[in-house]
Amino acid sequence: MSLRRRSSRVPQLLLAASLLGVLLAPPAAATSAHHPPSGGTGGAGGGLPLRVATYNIHAGAGMDGVFDLDRQTAELRSLNADVIGLQEVDRHWGSRSEWRDLAGELARRLRMYVSFAPIYSLDPAEPGGPRAEYGVAVLSRHRIVSAENHEITRLSTQDPNPVPAPAPGFGEVVVRVRGLPVHVYVTHLDYRPDPAVRVAQVADTRRIMAEDRDPKILLGDLNAEPAAPELAPLWRELTDADPGAPTFPAQDPVKRIDFVAVSKDRTGVRRAWVPESLASDHRAVVADLLLRRR
Repeated sequence: MSLRRRSSRVPQLLLAASLLGVLLAPPAAATSAHHPPSGGTGGAGGGLPLRVATYNIHAGAGMDGVFDLDRQTAELRSLNADVIGLQEVDRHWGSRSEWRDLAGELARRLRMYVSFAPIYSLDPAEPGGPRAEYGVAVLSRHRIVSAENHEITRLSTQDPNPVPAPAPGFGEVVVRVRGLPVHVYVTHLDYRPDPAVRVAQVADTRRIMAEDRDPKILLGDLNAEPAAPELAPLWRELTDADPGAPTFPAQDPVKRIDFVAVSKDRTGVRRAWVPESLASDHRAVVADLLLRRR
């Protein structure tokens, strides 16, 4: 059975409405002074503009290790992005994030739609309580019309004797930008120095993404630098929106492991950058894109 067919199809719109209280995004806020302005409403060749970002939120904690969702909300708002991919997102996970639903809270505060894709979903600490979940999420000003939580190869951090096996946490949503369907994927690849699991994850990612023909955007913490051999297959179909700056650690960063990547045939990159911030232990990557209709 393919990984695609084993993916979890979740009614995310119902989930957002019933559990997360997600609201429609308001008109775009004024552009923050610490990054370039959005490029307007049009572009060369009649492309559709879209600003996207990826941000590992470190379960709500900053570079100082202090949990502060207000600080991260302000940072996310300043990006003025239409679509944001988040990694290391807690949902009633534990005391480090005050048992809160970070995906739902950020969506409400930013007035964006949300889709949360758990990597881990554990039984509640108390009967009748919410499940303890950890994973990735997409926030979007555009309505999410469908969502899936795909399985890719993982080496569990919750198993004392893990072996590589398919597990969820590769999120995909479809949003419509002026009627154009756009597939947005958010991922968090294995962190271990041995690249073997990342090699398998890249193969899984390419296989899943190959099934879609509309414009595609991959957002994530890949835990490897752009020239890493295990990432090389990704660049056959995708363009790395290179911001020209490192992202990790947030204070005095030395390497770029956070990525915005887009399908070569349907999506152009106008500009990309890395805002300076200590709101997480990673810095965000932001990119202004042009989506091309066929």
